[in-house]
Amino acid sequence: MFIPDFRPSRAVIAAVRPSIDCGRYFIKRTQGETVDLYAAVFADGHDVVQAEVLYRHESEREWRIARLVHTVNDDWFGQFVVEKQRFYEYKVRAWVDYALNWQQGLIKKVQDGQHVEVELHDGLPLLKDVLKLIQEVNDQDNYKQLTLILDAIENGHYLNSLSLATSTALKEILTQYPTRKNSVESQTFKIWVDRPKAGFSSWYEFFPRSASPTKGRHGTFKDCEALLPRIADLGFDVLYFPPIHPIGEINRKGKNNAVTSKPGEPGSPWAIGSRFGGHDAIHPELGTLEDYKNLIAKAKEFGIEIAMDLAFQCAPDHPYVKEHPDWFVIKSDGSIQYAENPPKKYQDIYPFNFECDDWQGLWQELLRVVLYWIDQGVTIFRVDNPHTKPFRFWEWLIGQVHRDHPDIIFLSEAFTRPKIMHELAKLGFTQSYTYFCWRNSKAELTEYLTELTTTEQREFFRPNFWPNTPDINPWNLQSGNESLRMVRLFLAATLSSNYGIYGPVYEYGIHEPYPGKEEYLNSEKYEIYHWDWSKETRLTVLIRLINQIRKSYTAFQTTYNLQFCPVNDDQLLAYYKGNPDKGEHFLMVVNLDPFNTRQGMVRPPFEKIGLSPGTPLLMKDFITGNTWTWYSEYNYVALNPNVPFHLFKITRA
Repeated sequence: MFIPDFRPSRAVIAAVRPSIDCGRYFIKRTQGETVDLYAAVFADGHDVVQAEVLYRHESEREWRIARLVHTVNDDWFGQFVVEKQRFYEYKVRAWVDYALNWQQGLIKKVQDGQHVEVELHDGLPLLKDVLKLIQEVNDQDNYKQLTLILDAIENGHYLNSLSLATSTALKEILTQYPTRKNSVESQTFKIWVDRPKAGFSSWYEFFPRSASPTKGRHGTFKDCEALLPRIADLGFDVLYFPPIHPIGEINRKGKNNAVTSKPGEPGSPWAIGSRFGGHDAIHPELGTLEDYKNLIAKAKEFGIEIAMDLAFQCAPDHPYVKEHPDWFVIKSDGSIQYAENPPKKYQDIYPFNFECDDWQGLWQELLRVVLYWIDQGVTIFRVDNPHTKPFRFWEWLIGQVHRDHPDIIFLSEAFTRPKIMHELAKLGFTQSYTYFCWRNSKAELTEYLTELTTTEQREFFRPNFWPNTPDINPWNLQSGNESLRMVRLFLAATLSSNYGIYGPVYEYGIHEPYPGKEEYLNSEKYEIYHWDWSKETRLTVLIRLINQIRKSYTAFQTTYNLQFCPVNDDQLLAYYKGNPDKGEHFLMVVNLDPFNTRQGMVRPPFEKIGLSPGTPLLMKDFITGNTWTWYSEYNYVALNPNVPFHLFKITRA
């Protein structure tokens, strides 16, 4: 005779969320964030079921418990907070609660006018099991209360025992001390918890070789140190440099990506490696390793972290090419295959062959490079083109790094197909570049931000919004329109908690495109520029103000509290961000038309603020300093291209 090899568990757990690909990947949080957990829990028949989430940090042996509450149909909801870095794990447990079921049945029969003396005695074994649990924790108050109920039933005090057995007080005791008989558990899922900067950061990128105050001189790390007060004053807390390693001399690219360079042209920093060294060396004209470490230390005094560009590719004269030619693709004529993305050609770059016979040696060497720079003080890596390397490599490398260095942040620079970008995020990248550059209309922005903040993506894909990069001079910014440049900065910084700009190109309004391409003419990727770093523009004023607001109010320190608000104009975008626990409520209204004044009626999210529609609101605009009182459910706004947005702090009038 067949006998099932499991307990007679009647409860069923299904559709546990959040979970990524049935638990194949972990979800992500930062320290102090809440995990909202959902599950379907039910059983056969009409018996009472109960459920809870069990969770613990990887360093803990005991599970912590948070009860789930029933919401609608068979859906349940619960929450818990993750406090420490590294991995947590969690699972759902459910059971048919026989004691609560007994009490519920008792109440229904009494309401029907039935005599329930027998049913009262049927509950004695259940109540005694609960009493044992109470004794174990020495809860004297509930012990006395439950003993009183047991005595009333056992001594035949029908009316008194009936009153006690159907009381809310007993229900609270039974809920607090479940026996969990024949409980069932879901599979176990994981959470990776990062430090807070993973969820909130403001990036600034510039080329260190263009940092010199003297025209015609190559910039150095010491020159970069002199610019730290400017970066800090603008409010950025991550300073990102393109690769700082020796630049290849063979096949060096010239101005505007010319196939051959002229004498004195510096080449592209992404063509890494020369006679001066490879990925663990410093370009000699930038300074020494000690100069770089001093820059990292000095930046920390300003609250700034230096992000390193991690570009796993080689110039033809990189030491790896001579020492490990088997790490590259050898063509039939004996030459090494350079990088291509047809029709683009990168004659100055050799890509690694991650499937070579010595792939393990290659992988270990690249891990060594990352760990080397961590030892020098690097805490953030912007990873160049990770989608052109194997997914398993990144999962392995990031896992190895985080095992001993959980503080390390990896930003994925992958502008490619959505599923590939998502896979990189799932397997460990901390933050991700996005399609923000190409989402311009109200419909595009609303659809994309809704996707990022309300679908499964919010559990693993942390967006980092960039209006421009050295590689991308977007079509919408090529006109040089200042209003549009301000709008794109404002949107990036207020929609996403992580954002960045490539400067001073952005704030100085550099916009001339290479004909027919989303690239800069005379790109700094192939030249050394001399900038007037003291120059002030409307953009520098705006950047300083927005970054100050972002740091002052926690509502802007997460991406996932976004709600779009109705406004009856297709060129006006309105959205809310808030932190009700701190009394922070903000409404942003943006004119997406860079040429015309737009006007419309906007409805604030009264429900988010906890007020009934039409309650008078005091609207203080942090952009202009003006304050208005709104008396209606829908309120008039008008924005011109000169001041194309409001940033309202909302309080009750």
